[in-house]
Amino acid sequence: MSNLISGLIAISLVTVFLVFYAVKLHSYPLWIIIFAIMCLAISDFVQSVREDRNNNKK
Repeated sequence: MSNLISGLIAISLVTVFLVFYAVKLHSYPLWIIIFAIMCLAISDFVQSVREDRNNNKK
């Protein structure tokens, strides 16, 4: 459960941090990079939550 809460907090803080710079700099390539980074971060978060749930069931 703590993995879920800390992961959600981390994802939201990273999103706020990166979107702030993307809006401030007005760069389309930066938006693409930020989108890719967020996709990777979210997929890693989902994968770690699933792994944690599978380990708790055993």
